[in-house]
Amino acid sequence: MKPLSAPSLCLALWLAAAAPCSAAIAPSAFVQLGASVLRIEVLQSRGGYGLGSGVVVAPDKVVTNCHVTRDAREVHVLRGAARWLADAQASDVEHDLCVLRVPTMTASTVRLGRSGGLSIGQAVMALGYSGGMGIQSSEGTIVALHKLDGSQVAQSSNWFSSGASGGGLFDDKLRLVGILTFRLRGGDAHYFAAPVEWLQPLLADESAYRAVMPAGSASRSYWEQPPQDQPNFLKAAVLEHESRWDELESLAFNWTRVDADDAEPWYLHGLALDALHRLPESQRALERALALAPAWREAWFRLGLVYLHQGLRDRALQAQAQLETLQSDFARDLLHAIESR
Repeated sequence: MKPLSAPSLCLALWLAAAAPCSAAIAPSAFVQLGASVLRIEVLQSRGGYGLGSGVVVAPDKVVTNCHVTRDAREVHVLRGAARWLADAQASDVEHDLCVLRVPTMTASTVRLGRSGGLSIGQAVMALGYSGGMGIQSSEGTIVALHKLDGSQVAQSSNWFSSGASGGGLFDDKLRLVGILTFRLRGGDAHYFAAPVEWLQPLLADESAYRAVMPAGSASRSYWEQPPQDQPNFLKAAVLEHESRWDELESLAFNWTRVDADDAEPWYLHGLALDALHRLPESQRALERALALAPAWREAWFRLGLVYLHQGLRDRALQAQAQLETLQSDFARDLLHAIESR
């Protein structure tokens, strides 16, 4: 998977917590899904080759990331010894999704799910050609869901390195729910998948397909934009990583006014207010986040600490009990904090 290159974007994103994990995905899923996750080989306009991954989403269609094929004058998709030429592609550059048309391909099609049906803590499997070589799988969970353009960008704990861009994120029913796209660095790495809902317009419009050719350096997606032009969840990640709490408080406050039904800005507002020692306000913001996302383990942990720092021990114990119900390791950490005071 291609990392962010701008130094200002080498950061740690806040960890949203998870509800109890769903059942782990059976190892046999790797064999079943592996037949539909292909290697992408790009002959670049300036010479040399680029590598990525793709997922078969229709009998003659393979989805990948536009940043994989951006400099292509020719693209092949590969599975084992089989090699097929893409004769056209449809592009949604803003969302970094490109669909290759491969008329001679013989490969199994995946079932499409919905990112809108995902929940924090849900088990997911990521498949891609890590390092551009052999296919690899990575089991993990959804750790955050970021609302964007009518859907949700999934942040998961699945690990992948360069070459997995364009690979698939699958749920426990083996449905494609996301396309592996980018990662943020700084502390633990965090991995992001474009929602499968963004793919639908490209599959529905045959007139959108054009010959494969270099797109030019000006062709950049939302996550590759300058920091000031990125979505709020990426702006917030920079501010939190750099401990710019006043700016994060302002961003999150304004964000809650735009989308009061999204738990994420309320959580971030509470996080910033806590760091600024504005505890009663932090408490209200975190309580609002949990009213919208009751299974959010990190929010319960943060709220428990805010209760504790205000001398509200009984409420802190209630938050700890909720974390026990959610089978979270944060329950132990919060209990230790309570008993240490």
